[in-house]
Amino acid sequence: MARVAYVHQIQELRDDVVAMASMVDKAIVRAVDALKRQDIPLGRDVMAKDREINALRWQVEEKALLVIATQAPMAGDLRTIAAVVQIVTDLERMADHAAGIAKIVVETADEPLLKPLVDIPRMSELARAMLADSITAFIDGDEPAARAIVVRDDEVDELYNQIYRELLTYMMADPGTINRATHLLWAAHNLERIADRVSNICERVVFAVTGTLEEMDVAAY
Repeated sequence: MARVAYVHQIQELRDDVVAMASMVDKAIVRAVDALKRQDIPLGRDVMAKDREINALRWQVEEKALLVIATQAPMAGDLRTIAAVVQIVTDLERMADHAAGIAKIVVETADEPLLKPLVDIPRMSELARAMLADSITAFIDGDEPAARAIVVRDDEVDELYNQIYRELLTYMMADPGTINRATHLLWAAHNLERIADRVSNICERVVFAVTGTLEEMDVAAY
């Protein structure tokens, strides 16, 4: 019976990671949607719901520590639990970045968007796909998939650089655009950081599977 309970506890931690990742994905979608539509109520709601994600992170960490304290897991299970703790930390940080985009909406919605948003939503799509795949890799214990996901961060970085150059051009041509351009740049930066956090998750997947800690991607920003 004790073994059954232990297996259930490990599975519950995995399930919590999946649930939290889903909440973060929704936060990213809604934050970028709020930015596109300059929707203040939606932006405020994203910021408010960030507290729920914060609370879940602490709940998962408490569960993980309880399993370690009461079950004394060894080898692979211990690495999995350690990975869970780090993954939920990165997920909570991703939610903070989504809330950061929402905050930009709330602070700037009285101004028209500088330009139609194309690359920022594309960054969001890429980062969300990376996140979904990284969680699948964690659940499946798929080391090769985790390594492949990290490489995809380069595409997000390229989009960020493209956005940076474009917005800099706007600011140089018309100083009156500086405030709006700067806020869009910060929104893009938040998405770039989300993708970097996904790389952290992939590093933990590799650790859980192999027992080796590797820095597979070094953030450029």
